[in-house]
Amino acid sequence: MSKHFAFVSMTAHGHVNPTLPLVEELVRRGHRVTYAIGPEFHDVVEAVGARLLDTGTVMPEMPTNFKNFTPEAMKPMLEFRLKDVREAFPKMLAHFEQDRPDAVCFDHGEVTGRMLAEKLGAPEVALVPHFAGNEEFSLRDIMMNKDEPDAFDPSHPVLKDFMTRLKEITDEFGVSFDPSAFGQAPPSPLNLVFLPKKFQLRPETFDDRFEFIGPSVGQRGVVDWKPERADAPLLFISLGTVFNQRPDFFRLCIEAFRDSGWQVAMSIGKVVDRADLGEIPENFDVRPSFPQPAVLQHATAFLTHTGMNSTMETLYYGVPPIAVPQMPEQEANADRAEELGLGKRLRAEDITPELLRATVDEVAADDRIRSNLAEMRDAVLSCGGAQAGADALERFLG
Repeated sequence: MSKHFAFVSMTAHGHVNPTLPLVEELVRRGHRVTYAIGPEFHDVVEAVGARLLDTGTVMPEMPTNFKNFTPEAMKPMLEFRLKDVREAFPKMLAHFEQDRPDAVCFDHGEVTGRMLAEKLGAPEVALVPHFAGNEEFSLRDIMMNKDEPDAFDPSHPVLKDFMTRLKEITDEFGVSFDPSAFGQAPPSPLNLVFLPKKFQLRPETFDDRFEFIGPSVGQRGVVDWKPERADAPLLFISLGTVFNQRPDFFRLCIEAFRDSGWQVAMSIGKVVDRADLGEIPENFDVRPSFPQPAVLQHATAFLTHTGMNSTMETLYYGVPPIAVPQMPEQEANADRAEELGLGKRLRAEDITPELLRATVDEVAADDRIRSNLAEMRDAVLSCGGAQAGADALERFLG
């Protein structure tokens, strides 16, 4: 029997992209999906067959780098989240009260999804595009600033103010969501995790409420892109779509690989001006963005920020990551990849052109890393991806 699914996601590539193949598969099976999201993602959501609910959410410009991942650094984002909940939730509630879903599928970090499921009395499904958390393990714990372990104490004035104001909003809308659980809310009855259990931290602590369906690439993997040369290994360089305002890093990359045997595809984001990078060598293809899955199909190595979406896509294609994380969550991903022998992590303070070149060359030639990647790729593909996610949702709704 056809079902109606409400999808609610954070307005960010690393959160939306993993869900698109699942939406596409649900629609292919005859289900209806209404996706609540901001204008940046309207086209890609409609392209996979979902109906659109515009939340009006536009993410603010993020800082260049969270070297000091503290409540003070996060304050502009926390203010944005409060404003977005107050403005977006009434739109969502009004829409879905008139067109009720059989289940609400929401990003684990998106408060409005939990609020919507509660107000509608609908079954809730958490979509988890990062390390999953449970009663024994919390993602928020590994997000803390290692140099300031008490920085994210709930009694910190910035966090206390945020929680107080969020509680005012949830009380106003008549929902029981506990703001103190923000960032480590208890598991939902069904949690779809977009990574293999083999990559998850503390995997033995997760029960059958969690379906580790792994990544899928869907339509994003069938874009027609090929490197200019077929006779040279391809290095893909990207710091993702958020913390990429790093012209200094991109200049280091140009210096490191200018006179090398590598052909380089380098994504510099929308903010960095290509002219600020100086002379671009002939072996470099520099653009604001690339179709990442299509590039990874041809890549020999990936110099990456190790956002979880990028980490999963590089494992999906068996490409070794050389990690240059920009924030604590990415550091956790990079550390896990290195722990499992899948790649190498570089520390920002150590990076030089010589180190970049030597590390990429070393990782690309490492047979042990290649063997580990092959095993992890098998684990990724055996998860089932979007098909497994759709199966789980259909079982969940009986």
